[in-house]
Amino acid sequence: MGRKPYLFHNGGAVFPSSPQIGRKASVSNCLSFRLGWLAAIWNPPMKRILLTGVVAALAHFPAFAEPLTLAVVAPKAGLFDALGEQVRQGAHLAADRLSISLVEIEETCTDGSGPAIAEQIVKAGAKAAIGFLCSESLVGGLPELGQAGIPAITLSVRWKGLMEDANKEKWPFFRLAPDSDSEAEKLSEVILRDWAGDAVALLDDGTIRGRELTDAIRGSLEESGLKPAFTDTFRPGQEQQLTLVRRLQKAGATRVFVGGDRNDVAIIARDAKAEKFALTVLGGDAMRAADEPVPLEDGVLAVGLEETPQGPTAGQLTAELAAKKIAAEGYLLPAHASVTILADAVGISSAMGTPLPDALVATPFETAIGPLTFGDDHELTENPYRLLEWKGEAFVPVPDRTQ
Repeated sequence: MGRKPYLFHNGGAVFPSSPQIGRKASVSNCLSFRLGWLAAIWNPPMKRILLTGVVAALAHFPAFAEPLTLAVVAPKAGLFDALGEQVRQGAHLAADRLSISLVEIEETCTDGSGPAIAEQIVKAGAKAAIGFLCSESLVGGLPELGQAGIPAITLSVRWKGLMEDANKEKWPFFRLAPDSDSEAEKLSEVILRDWAGDAVALLDDGTIRGRELTDAIRGSLEESGLKPAFTDTFRPGQEQQLTLVRRLQKAGATRVFVGGDRNDVAIIARDAKAEKFALTVLGGDAMRAADEPVPLEDGVLAVGLEETPQGPTAGQLTAELAAKKIAAEGYLLPAHASVTILADAVGISSAMGTPLPDALVATPFETAIGPLTFGDDHELTENPYRLLEWKGEAFVPVPDRTQ
């Protein structure tokens, strides 16, 4: 059998671009459709002119596409092995359908590992790399990737200083994850939008993360004129929180944000229900954890990342995951999305003759986690956090009409 062709990806459609399986006319039509779509959504007139010229030129040249190789950088051992497996599964689900070759590179998350990882990526002939769950894998390696023009897409690292350095040095580093401020911004937005007329309480568990997140929310609320009716630091890891719940009730609070882990939130919600106290409970991204030992009550809210396939291919991907008995959790969908983004971007780069990093900027991509766009700062242009509600056995997105 001959080499599998590389396929351009456009939302729910897969377009053949190899002379072995498609004639010149069909490939040209496919590329014309994709580039025509981009021309319609890219605003700058010069980009439209360039795209129109490329579409016209495709009709006069033979169809040809080089095989695409991407590097997947993720842990294969230790505490983060399970997270690394999520990355690999998501990447392979997308790459196998698009006939993209993946090179797996182990991420050790140790200091000084960045240069060696970058060297492996370059030697593998990868056009781009995804994964990078740890900042140690990027520090020291981004200069070499930048010199080679190889974009690196992190699914996890939220350190703002690294992105600031990358933008200053013009390294092709992109973040397919929220930055360190996005969670507090979304939580503040939800509280100000939905709870502005209610008595709001803010609780934190005394940890650095819980306290900093709650303080950021309190500052944002007070800047907007909303003063919390009750604030407190509770002791985490307790079997019950009845005293805390009764204090909330006495203070007249009907809405509470809890800066703590999932089990503490579950206990507070359970005890409020036992006291027949109508309390709406909201947590942060830490809520995306195992539903144990105390299960969540239906109706508990959280701000987090969706773990349900989105977009035109959602049904197909959901069925494939079910058939393979794979859960769409953690980094699986972001890894899938990053592969399809790069597939689209490589097609644009090849057709327009522009560097791959440039094709990633200001281009709307349809992905398994919804439409995404990288801004000039290489960050997502929209906050990826969503308001979710626990129903039965999973968090589900709160419909826009009620947000």
